[in-house]
Amino acid sequence: MSASPDKTVFSLELVSAFDRETAKYPQEQRQSAVMACLTLIQKAYGHVSPPSERALAEYLGIPAIAVHEVTTFYNMYNQEPVGRFKINVCTNLPCQLRGGNEALKHLCDKLSIEPGQTTQDGLITLQPAECMGACADAPVLLVNDVNMCSFMEHDKIDRLIEGLKQEAQS
Repeated sequence: MSASPDKTVFSLELVSAFDRETAKYPQEQRQSAVMACLTLIQKAYGHVSPPSERALAEYLGIPAIAVHEVTTFYNMYNQEPVGRFKINVCTNLPCQLRGGNEALKHLCDKLSIEPGQTTQDGLITLQPAECMGACADAPVLLVNDVNMCSFMEHDKIDRLIEGLKQEAQS
């Protein structure tokens, strides 16, 4: 829960979860738990805000920039609120050569949003992404940082969007 716009105070439950993660490492290596702790923050708040990054850095005893570098390097950490479903579209060169940019454009047109935006109903956030390691399956999408969707031609994209809308209604 936030104490002010510039200061984050984590709940006791969240700090206990951090403690469990940092206990997996020797005291002098507790910063190794940064990714696990960022994941816990995102699960608790839906995204990792700059005040949360600073508070985590203080907890881990490392510079705030060290936490920020991790947050900004990985697509899985949301730096601002996202929709219920986050769709990352690989736009790296192999996917571009096999329709990645067209898949992103199709999604933009279908959802009436631009990359980085969320639909008006708050359901879907669309983001371009770097390589997902599935170049042979291009174009690829990643839903909520977990579900990889391969060979995403326009008809498969349309079915995916309809399925997500149906899931949201149930």
